[in-house]
Amino acid sequence: MFANPKYNRPYGPKKNRPQKDNDNQSFKAKKPKSDKLQLVCGMRPVMEAIDAGQQIDKILMQNNLEGQLAQELTSRIRQAGLPLQYVPAEKLNRMTDANHQGVVAIISPIAYRDFGQFLQQLEDEDRTPFILLLDHITDVRNLGAIVRTAECVGVDAVVVPDRGSAQISEDAIKTSSGALLRMPICREQNFKTTLNLARQMGLQVVAATEKGADDYTAVDFTRPTLLVMGSEDAGISPEVLKLCDVRAKLPICGEVQSLNVSVAAGVFMYEVLRQRGIK
Repeated sequence: MFANPKYNRPYGPKKNRPQKDNDNQSFKAKKPKSDKLQLVCGMRPVMEAIDAGQQIDKILMQNNLEGQLAQELTSRIRQAGLPLQYVPAEKLNRMTDANHQGVVAIISPIAYRDFGQFLQQLEDEDRTPFILLLDHITDVRNLGAIVRTAECVGVDAVVVPDRGSAQISEDAIKTSSGALLRMPICREQNFKTTLNLARQMGLQVVAATEKGADDYTAVDFTRPTLLVMGSEDAGISPEVLKLCDVRAKLPICGEVQSLNVSVAAGVFMYEVLRQRGIK
């Protein structure tokens, strides 16, 4: 478990941070109509991509797809815990000219990290973690801007949900100025499990919310911290909010009673930097 000493070794040398291995895309993907996505098309090619451990963002399957091969593919997708979305055939036809057989897998441009293993690595390195969890941020520009700031500040990792959020695509990477290729990203199926694990490991879970009782400067960010930022429209979901130890807010003096989530995230992250005495 992470201890809670006075913060003195914030993140460790940057050169020692784990780097993603993005040179793992040996499986040849079909070229889509859009250059912004890498796709694997067809039932057997998608199964081969799963078996090869290919990093897959999500799989789109035609509605009411039948047959033994389709059942076998669905079973493998479930076993691998990959996001599966059922769509009309017309959507798949718009995505690619290839013979998709009713199935298209969208290949991730990054390699995701396992959250539990990453926390254990931070503990083994005697580092005091600062983790950022994004609760269903749906705008790709906000995602890119937040991760760009996170990389500048020295956040150890960013956690995103496996579905219901902005896709980590070339657009997101471009918006982040390449930070998404440098920042460890953890994609998790169940945020309840994720937050409970963080708390068991000694991290305080801080919600950035206008419903907070504490001013953001009053929170002790020298402690091991997981900071939660909510979606653009609904904020932090109720099931996530109730698992947070602290609810912190930013002061609002104008008539517009909300900030863009990427701006709010930047304010919180730089408050952590200020408290931890990073020069």
